[in-house]
Amino acid sequence: MAIPIPGKPVRGSKTGQPIMALLDLLGRSWAMGIVWHLYNGPSTFRKLQEYCESISPTTLNKRLKELKDSHLIERTMEGYALTAQGEALYELIAPLGGWAKIWAKNFK
Repeated sequence: MAIPIPGKPVRGSKTGQPIMALLDLLGRSWAMGIVWHLYNGPSTFRKLQEYCESISPTTLNKRLKELKDSHLIERTMEGYALTAQGEALYELIAPLGGWAKIWAKNFK
């Protein structure tokens, strides 16, 4: 599956609306988890694999490439890290994490 690019057809949008391209990217297995984890600072491939638990090395490599190609993460001397755009994205989605905790209480 190709990297979602705004303006090109993506899952859920034949015209590739930017929000749909972003949701296509973040909806892929472990993409959001990788962004979430990297907000705490750079991480090595091995640490990301431990964090993602059941992810295969092939899938992790694919997600890292997609996120790098989307300018959300970069490779640094310390490992993989969020770019400025990746940090801005995290700041936008972080409130969803808080909301989800409140929402989850409905199921207890």
